[in-house]
Amino acid sequence: MSSHSMLGAYGSWAAALAGEGPSFLSFRHTHWADPAAWRPAARQRFRERVAMPDTGGAVDSRTERRYEYDGLEVEELSWQLPYGPRTEAVLLKPAGARGPLPAVLALHDHGGHKFHGWQKITRTDSEQNAVNTDHQARAYGGAPWANRLAKRGYAVLVPDAFAFGSRRVRIADLPAAIRDGMDEQETDDPEYIAAYNRWAGGHESIVAKSLLSAGTTWAGVWLAEDVHALDVLCARDDVDAERVGIGGLSGGGLRTVYLGGLDDRVRCAVCVGMMTTWRDFLLNKSHTHTWMIYVPHLPTEMDYPDILGMRAPLPTLVQNNTEDPLFTLAEMRRADVMLRQVYEKANAAEQYSCTFYAGEHKFDIAMQEEAFDWFDRWLAAS
Repeated sequence: MSSHSMLGAYGSWAAALAGEGPSFLSFRHTHWADPAAWRPAARQRFRERVAMPDTGGAVDSRTERRYEYDGLEVEELSWQLPYGPRTEAVLLKPAGARGPLPAVLALHDHGGHKFHGWQKITRTDSEQNAVNTDHQARAYGGAPWANRLAKRGYAVLVPDAFAFGSRRVRIADLPAAIRDGMDEQETDDPEYIAAYNRWAGGHESIVAKSLLSAGTTWAGVWLAEDVHALDVLCARDDVDAERVGIGGLSGGGLRTVYLGGLDDRVRCAVCVGMMTTWRDFLLNKSHTHTWMIYVPHLPTEMDYPDILGMRAPLPTLVQNNTEDPLFTLAEMRRADVMLRQVYEKANAAEQYSCTFYAGEHKFDIAMQEEAFDWFDRWLAAS
């Protein structure tokens, strides 16, 4: 190992801690032959490590508003978890569609933009906030991908993640010592939104340390809340709970890895711009990533691709960008080899696909079309 890593001369030593071969809870390990025997053991340990908090189920779930926009029926929802402000979400489906429909839990990205959540991948008004217009131009080929998918005949639920949008940390709730001169505003002003996002990025480590001190992880909180959102989606009368997928870019890809690896209700998964190895995070790219990825002790037991691999043989698509600054191309390719080995060993090679696109970190129109075709392949009515 080169010493030119995030740990300098300590890099080789740190990288060796997890060993070179497949970790014991990877299906690639020679100990495992039957996916049905391996999966419960791997998932049990994963649950222990990620330390999901008990959300206790949401109360006071309600529809806040219904209307039509650009050929879609839009339903704004909210629910109250036992902690924090109400979770806001939007459900999109073709206007006049009759259920039950195939459905996708669409997971928004991180993107350094915490002031908004579901609005980052949707459009429900002709007067879209300029911050989200710019965000979609940079990350999504100028398109609200959740809308585009809904128009293909899907019910698409987009919830706010913990610390984003309706679930963001409120300045007014904090002691003056960590406000750094910020005040609390509900506003569409791009300058304030940018200032909030800078502040939230600088204080992410405080949130992560606080969660670790409470005995959970940021990944665990995200996962617990995404499991609940999946409950909401699967319980709807207009949704076919046997035809549900998930997907997302970047932070949404991370959420896809964790939820898709854990929950078999996810019949089809699309992870975009968020697949590499723990070695890549360790040696090369930890400085480019959020605290939301990391789960103590897990890297000695399964590699990052093995988490998503826990869903094998269920269909899984991974999309990468060859010039993505968040990862090294060599480790993205090594992660592809790992997942391919998992699926081949599970006799499910056709249920796994990985593609590489030119360009930087994105989920552009060409990538969206491939992802939507993947959903159609596995979730369309037989």
